[in-house]
Amino acid sequence: MEHVAQASHPSAIEGRSIDYVPKHERSAKLRHQGPFWFVGNFHFLTVSIGFVGPAMGLSAGWTTLAGALGIMFGTVFMAFHGSQGPEMGLPQMIQSRAQFGYRGVVLALVAALFVFFGINVVNVALIVEGVHNILGYDSKPVGLVAIAIGALLAIYGHDAMHRAFKWSLYATLPVYVIVTVLAMMHAGGGEAGRPMPNLGFNWVAFLTQFAVSASYNIGYAPYVSDYTRYLPADTRRKPLIAAVFVGASLSGAWMIALGASLAQSLSATNVLSAIYGLGNAAAPGFGALLVTVAVVGFVPIIALNTYSATLTVLTGADCLKPLTPGRRARVTTIVAISVLLAVCILLLKGGGLNLLNLFLTTLLYFLVPWTAVNLVDYFFVRKGHYVIPHFFRPDGIYGAWQATGIAAYLIGFAAMIPFFSIFDPSTGKAVFVGFIAQRLHEIDIAWLVGLIVSGGVYYRLSRKLDLDAERALVRAHESV
Repeated sequence: MEHVAQASHPSAIEGRSIDYVPKHERSAKLRHQGPFWFVGNFHFLTVSIGFVGPAMGLSAGWTTLAGALGIMFGTVFMAFHGSQGPEMGLPQMIQSRAQFGYRGVVLALVAALFVFFGINVVNVALIVEGVHNILGYDSKPVGLVAIAIGALLAIYGHDAMHRAFKWSLYATLPVYVIVTVLAMMHAGGGEAGRPMPNLGFNWVAFLTQFAVSASYNIGYAPYVSDYTRYLPADTRRKPLIAAVFVGASLSGAWMIALGASLAQSLSATNVLSAIYGLGNAAAPGFGALLVTVAVVGFVPIIALNTYSATLTVLTGADCLKPLTPGRRARVTTIVAISVLLAVCILLLKGGGLNLLNLFLTTLLYFLVPWTAVNLVDYFFVRKGHYVIPHFFRPDGIYGAWQATGIAAYLIGFAAMIPFFSIFDPSTGKAVFVGFIAQRLHEIDIAWLVGLIVSGGVYYRLSRKLDLDAERALVRAHESV
């Protein structure tokens, strides 16, 4: 496989895509990871997660607790995935060829692509819906501009996005501090919204809020190595895991708490509309300024999803026909994904919150078996040692189809189905509830079942793998 040199000039377009990053090109800094993943959750999409609990009758306090616990639970998985980047020098999803095979990894790629693209649809839909509620006219052009800027950032690549995330933090931190203070003061009263009555505690809402929050950060699991693979190979595992965990957990818990407060005190159903109302109640025109900064600061998140979706598509294409990774393939794919995203936004109808909750619940179900298989393999079976060149060979040691990983994924997913509990928060009615979930008063524990079953099945089946032969190849590769 040909390796294209990573451009070193700050304004240059990234030259790499799904290929291995040589150690001499890894100049990223560990200290940047915490702020990067803090910004990953520091936006109005995460605030929307805090609307789920109140929509089901859960008070702001209980929603905050359930959300914080869920975010921390989900972040554990994304943080451990993050440690794989510097140790392997590869994007996240191509690493799954070890568990699923050179072509079998398509199963995991479809789930991951659903995450990347679907989240971006939700992202832009919330922008369009919020701006429409504020201005009262067709705001889809705003969404299209956000898509275009996100595509440009993704084209410039890894380093450009790290810089964009830094400036996003500088811009949005004052906004959300101000909004949090205004929400705590209940500024605006009737102008910004009226309190939501009769909120309290119920287990179904609490565990649903927990599951949605956990799925939100488990949803980052397929991303993380994409943005840690440029760290030096000798980066220590524990500090990196801690940096990702603290960054993503802190901002996630804060934003969910803010969302719960906005929902309970103002009956908010759209974050941008709530920010606009609070700001204008504090000072005329202030709401428009807050919303503008929040939207502009959110654009790097669109780039994040587009970038990782591109790496996933290229990995899938390489499964069908080996390709030479590099700038041209990556840029072409980014443009195609962005055009498709724009078409979806132009055709999309329906409320952003409804789409958000249903999507994230489904997202958890598809990602849980994959993350269980991937982490069990990395930390307990192969213990972080792989024959990197064989990730790019259909006739390599990992084979074209790896029955062990595929079986564990499918068995785990099948085991989850009776525990599914999916609700539409706008109506409070069930979309689908499995027969065991019905006996559990519709409490959602499918994610826990999937983690245990997929991880356990994979660990058991992995005993049949010829790890001795693989370790010999690993030693030969690592000695070079």
